[in-house]
Amino acid sequence: MSSSEPPAAPRLVDARSGRDYAVDPLRWRGDDGAPLTVSPLPAPAPGAIDTGERSLWRYRAALPAAASVGAPVSLGEGRTPLLRRDWRGGPLAFKLEWFNPTGSFKDRGTSVMVSALAGAGVAEVIEDSSGNGGSSVAAYCAAAGIRAEILVPEGTSPAKVTQTRAFGARVTTVPGDRDATSAEAVRRSAHTPYAGHNWHPFFLQGTKTLAYELWEDLGFEAPDAVVTVAGAGSLVLGCDLGFGELLAAGLIPRLPRLLVAQPAACAPVHAAFQGVEPPSFGPTIAEGTAIREPVRLPEVVAAVRRSGGDTVAVPEERIVDAVRELAAAGLYAEPTSATAAAAVDVFRERGAIRPGERTVVVLTGTGLKASGVLTGLFPAPEER
Repeated sequence: MSSSEPPAAPRLVDARSGRDYAVDPLRWRGDDGAPLTVSPLPAPAPGAIDTGERSLWRYRAALPAAASVGAPVSLGEGRTPLLRRDWRGGPLAFKLEWFNPTGSFKDRGTSVMVSALAGAGVAEVIEDSSGNGGSSVAAYCAAAGIRAEILVPEGTSPAKVTQTRAFGARVTTVPGDRDATSAEAVRRSAHTPYAGHNWHPFFLQGTKTLAYELWEDLGFEAPDAVVTVAGAGSLVLGCDLGFGELLAAGLIPRLPRLLVAQPAACAPVHAAFQGVEPPSFGPTIAEGTAIREPVRLPEVVAAVRRSGGDTVAVPEERIVDAVRELAAAGLYAEPTSATAAAAVDVFRERGAIRPGERTVVVLTGTGLKASGVLTGLFPAPEER
């Protein structure tokens, strides 16, 4: 194809079988039940960024046209601070994703996903979540005038449930764990459009804007490494998509290493990447990661390998230590996001984080989302 020819129209791609489908916001999986992604799109050169737009929609040139048939459903997501700090004896930068409208990175994916669904004329959706995804979908559906029912597992943080209800969504508790909740949502999707953030390909189109934003934050250069936590792995896949598009466009010389942390009590991505048997699953303070069977597990592992990255399983006590150390530095992170900061020491010891390089740690959600748990970690003096 000559350089004067326009790029091929995007497709929804099943990476496992190679089958593809027309882009349709109502299609969230393949005919055989496999997850789908949008085929790579041209990354925006610096001059193609709409610098007058203070949201992720400044990168609209790199998003599927179906995501903005009408006006985007935006609450000002994206453009979050990048804070440079010393952490445990070495410099790095924290990307504070809790500055998104509902307090977590999920707003990136939700804005693009709900915009596409609204443009397709959807009037109601169903979603499953352990908290942050559900409250995010509830908020953006409220902004779009779409009715939302959010299925949550037993034990979901009351603060997240309250936030979801505040946006007008119907919250339904499903007996059992996170995976049981997902299975129930998939069953109900036969009758109601599914806005499943772990499944919907347009959600990943929103999370990939984190890669573009880090590139812009750093003067249109990529970091050497990005440390993040993974449950279903949407942030890992978003970084893989975004940095991959920048690499294909010749705008960065290499992919950043994707360094992925999971709690030791629920670490299927780590086990698959390292080729070890997963430990027995147990309760974890990092509730947002408690997904035993991520629907995109092979793709997440492939993304980490492609980047030359690594994984680590973090014990509960180290997650607690990281929550406290971050708070002592003025950063009030929920335990799920603190898991990434807790992993930095191990990645340094392994050489995955190297002196003189630029490393970004993504803090995915605010501690306000886990007020019940954090109250126990920070008791009043008379209660100690």
